[in-house]
Amino acid sequence: MTKQMARLWSGGLILLAIIAGACDTSTNQTDQATAGTNSGANTGNNAVTVYVSQDRVFAEPVLQAYERKTGVKVNAVYDTEETKSTGLANKLLAEKSRPQADVFWSNEPVRTLVLKKRGVLAPYQSTSAEGIPANFKDPEHFWTGFSARSRVIVYNTDSVKEADAPKSVFDLADPKWKGQVAVADPRFGSTSFHVAALYSELGDDKADDFFRKLKANGVKIVPGNSVVRDMVARGEVKVGVTDTDDVNVALEKKLPVAMIFPDRDGIGVPIMPNMVSLVAGSPNAEAGKKLIDYLLSAETEAALARSEAVQIPLRSGVETPKNIPPLASFKPMTLDYGKAADRVEEVTRRLQDLLGL
Repeated sequence: MTKQMARLWSGGLILLAIIAGACDTSTNQTDQATAGTNSGANTGNNAVTVYVSQDRVFAEPVLQAYERKTGVKVNAVYDTEETKSTGLANKLLAEKSRPQADVFWSNEPVRTLVLKKRGVLAPYQSTSAEGIPANFKDPEHFWTGFSARSRVIVYNTDSVKEADAPKSVFDLADPKWKGQVAVADPRFGSTSFHVAALYSELGDDKADDFFRKLKANGVKIVPGNSVVRDMVARGEVKVGVTDTDDVNVALEKKLPVAMIFPDRDGIGVPIMPNMVSLVAGSPNAEAGKKLIDYLLSAETEAALARSEAVQIPLRSGVETPKNIPPLASFKPMTLDYGKAADRVEEVTRRLQDLLGL
């Protein structure tokens, strides 16, 4: 990453803007798209507006299936790869006094927890959530998790043998991987969740020490998780940290990569559920609730498991996607999502200094 890019990202840091409330810069950073019309306030129950930070290629078929099933027009606004999912969270904050969305579908937990804290979300207890484990549901019903991804270590199979591949994220600070590790910018998307979870789990001193070692080991900070995957697949680096869906795209293309679910025997594998919430004061709350019911259904979990997103079903009885082990086969990281979300602002500041962002 060039120093100029780092300065631009630092100067426009959306994550800090979310916490500080400076929420007027995100509108132009979203990719607005719908199944037929532009997004906007709804009237009646024949349309619903959803802000979506899940990748459009994965989310759009689900929303189109809902349209076909119900006849309800779904107006969808998608986030960009670079600001996922901070751009839409910022937009929701900016629109708090005059909400334009009915539903927020986030592909990671942190932004949802920030929005709950800022009073942007409304409670809704969906009957479709039955069967989803309690640790993936907000006790106050402001959000419900479904269909999860995992953070994984990806490695190039042409240059790294399976037996030699790192089994823990902490292995990446080993000098044997010097200059051969790539990670996405920790201020955005699922990487921001991962680093906040590590600080929440390890405490500041141990987490700081780990990231200092990564920096000293020549870790490459790149714009997104797909960039990490592509660098590993091309052999520009040997290993990286990314998400299951990103690695699966490469596997489907028969590229020379494989993945490790890290820290199975340590702190546990970091699991990132999708989260869906009702927007407080939304233009069409009843239509929003019905869409939430659909997103939390076994039908949706099965569709996301079958797709290239290879999302891991949270409820039992739904077939696990190919290339991905079932949730019951490994130990997920025990995590208080709210506690991790509360650390985001501080962790972001710390990492800007530690990693020179």
